[in-house]
Amino acid sequence: MATDQEFIEIRPYRDNEIHQVMEQLMKEESFVGLLKYLFPNIPFDDFVNRLLSIKSVKELQIGVIYPYLQEIIKNTTQGLTSEGFDQLDPNKSYIFISNHRDIVLDSAFLNVLLHRHGLDTTEIAIGDNLLIYPWITQLVKLNKSFVVRRNLPARQMLQSSILMSKYIRYNITERNQSVWIAQREGRSKDGDDRTQTSLLKMINMSGQGDFVQNFKDVQIVPLAISYEYDPCDYLKAHEFMMKKENPEYTKTQADDLKHMGAGIKGRKGRVHFKAGKPIGGELDALMDLNKNEQLDKLAELIDDQIHNDYKLWPGNFIAADVLNGDNHFASKYSDEDVAEFNKYINEHMERLDVDKEFIHAQLMEMYANPVKNFFKE
Repeated sequence: MATDQEFIEIRPYRDNEIHQVMEQLMKEESFVGLLKYLFPNIPFDDFVNRLLSIKSVKELQIGVIYPYLQEIIKNTTQGLTSEGFDQLDPNKSYIFISNHRDIVLDSAFLNVLLHRHGLDTTEIAIGDNLLIYPWITQLVKLNKSFVVRRNLPARQMLQSSILMSKYIRYNITERNQSVWIAQREGRSKDGDDRTQTSLLKMINMSGQGDFVQNFKDVQIVPLAISYEYDPCDYLKAHEFMMKKENPEYTKTQADDLKHMGAGIKGRKGRVHFKAGKPIGGELDALMDLNKNEQLDKLAELIDDQIHNDYKLWPGNFIAADVLNGDNHFASKYSDEDVAEFNKYINEHMERLDVDKEFIHAQLMEMYANPVKNFFKE
């Protein structure tokens, strides 16, 4: 049987560790500055005393983080809606595998919805490329995040993957703790959501049975995340352009911070999450396939649910028609929808002093691809 100590380098903090970590964070000028920025209307000394008095992760999430996220939903969205969560068993734990749009808010909004439905919040997989300073690592680990190590030499990467696989399975099968992880490394830049088989291979590493049983044990729930507007769409399109001009281009840490800020503060329109059906009995049909075929077919099962459950907004249909040069989906939007979408796209394009034609084409593809996947075009 595994223990917390085995995973200490990647796991979140537990209740008995919170106070000491909070005391350390209060000595970090950058963290203190962040608190003053995020909570400008709360007397600072009172807020610090409140944080230092917190005794559990749940108290931190429900008392501090949840109200802040409610303000983000109120100020930057036209509503956060959901489906499927009432079909989940509150006594079971799941691996939520979702498409990935926003660095911070995909998992944060998921936890808001789980709390709304009386379910326990998930632990969150977060790449160490985003943990720019040690205090950021401490901060996310206070909020039930575990660290995914990236860009390691091959041997270390294998060891890291095995450890993470064991930790995820330990959460599901022993701690009864659900987990959220994106279907691919990094966000989808073009809206074409596909599960990487390398993710599934990692999850399978810690299983003690055959492929089918290993995945029945961890209860994958595909999760479709739909933002009417992606605040980072123009930044993603610009990244595409930079990679086109220079295949070696990679984002800097400063770029990641810019994306996080834009995602949190930017306009999102309507936001919808749909939790799919846990993948169980469908796995039996994979029993006689070879390992690579099993991985491919399981990825397809996840993707089919995400594609079919994705909430399509008028802008998605408009982009599909623009891209195809027709009005095939004209019944799905109004003239007002077209005017609003074009205004939004033009506003975002004006933020970049680059090849506007290329950026526009990328944005149209980004919003149209969920339509293509839904209709399997």
